Amino acid sequence: MPSSSKIDSVAIGSDHAGFGLKKHLREYLEKQGYRVEDCGTFSEDPVDYPRIAHAVAGRVAGRRATLGIVIDGAGIGSAMAANKMPGVRAALCYDLSSARNSREHNNANVMTLGARLIGGGLAEQMVDVWLTTECTEERHLRRAAMIEDVSGAPSVSSGNPSATPTPPADAPPTGDLAGLSGEDLQRVVERIAAIISTGQVLPSGLGGSCAELLCRLARESGRTDPETVRHFIGLGADRVGHRPGDGELPRDIAEYIDHTLLRPDATREEIIKLCQEARQHSFASVCVNPTYVTLAARELKGTPVKVCTVVGFPLGTHTPEIKAMETRRAIREGAREIDMVINVGALKSGDDETVLRDIAAVTEACRDGRAICKVIIEAALLTDEEKVRACQLARRAKADYVKTSTGFGPGGATAHDVALMSRTVREAGIGVKAAGGIRSFADAQKMIEAGATRVGASAGVKIVKEAKDVTESV
Repeated sequence: MPSSSKIDSVAIGSDHAGFGLKKHLREYLEKQGYRVEDCGTFSEDPVDYPRIAHAVAGRVAGRRATLGIVIDGAGIGSAMAANKMPGVRAALCYDLSSARNSREHNNANVMTLGARLIGGGLAEQMVDVWLTTECTEERHLRRAAMIEDVSGAPSVSSGNPSATPTPPADAPPTGDLAGLSGEDLQRVVERIAAIISTGQVLPSGLGGSCAELLCRLARESGRTDPETVRHFIGLGADRVGHRPGDGELPRDIAEYIDHTLLRPDATREEIIKLCQEARQHSFASVCVNPTYVTLAARELKGTPVKVCTVVGFPLGTHTPEIKAMETRRAIREGAREIDMVINVGALKSGDDETVLRDIAAVTEACRDGRAICKVIIEAALLTDEEKVRACQLARRAKADYVKTSTGFGPGGATAHDVALMSRTVREAGIGVKAAGGIRSFADAQKMIEAGATRVGASAGVKIVKEAKDVTESV
């Protein structure tokens, strides 16, 4: 459940630059028990950020959401746009301190983030702080009220702003939908969808709130197939809700997968094929050896698929200075994610300070280059106590993920290891990547259920095809 009982719901939105981070945070918030309203955008196609910021701010101002989060490339423009909405106090946040102060001192009700400035792990920590910090001191409340006086807008109190609570997801239709049966709603939606499919023009002015009504109709009737939803969004709707029981959407298993080829004898042609498969199946990233980073970056240019490479691989015995140098060069050549191997021998020797310095050298280089850092602990070589210590050190070094295996050790990912690692790091907002020996959809699903937020697999295409077969048969 949410950390603060005063928070009823969170509205979230992003432009195309913030789409990946928005999706990451939406899923994270839902796992924490928050009710999240996604205000778009719903793809990486270019979109104007003021429209998204206005949609989120409007829900906060209208008390349809308690708080709002908007993400674009830098977070600056969205803050400006959101602050045009009466009753909204939007704050650009870039670290834990600014997130805390914006709530404690300024009673901010909208947070804006720059996806090109912060990674997923830090963003989760910032959101946690922001949602659980309250403005309670009289002097801060008075100053926040003065901000409202300047704009001439009504002040929003520091208490629960959801004076008019959002109806629950399973509430019966109200207002424009009152009195319509389920069959009526189904007929309305099917008729509108039929008109759209023939290319006919709907009445002028059918946008904004009217299009939102269409989406509500679609939701209430259960008609949320992708083509109808796309048309409704195109008419100007801010969002289309999808709830459990609305019908199954295609599995997003591909978005968990880092498509991996780290064999020492991998050829240029095999790397090109790897990238083509990643584009075709919309994998999260490709993971290649450092020598192929430039090639992979060129092959994936203009796509959302990221390039990942390995550092200190596969033994982890490089010095921290060499690992940092490897990291910085890989980032310059186009890598956006780094999988580094810890000094396993130092960990097993009880030399935690060396391991911490080892990890921190890479995480610092990643922060400088705005890349994600995943820390490989090679779990098959460790006791459970050592696995926990390794994860705690990665947490202290502010890594974005911990990863089970190199795939070249004595064993790969196990559900036990993933669950143990997840319990150790999840409160810090750090993800868990399962890798090594994952060869089927069932393997991947088992790891995700255990707590993995990423899956590294050389059998990515096979896994996705199996996932599609499962989806089509249910």
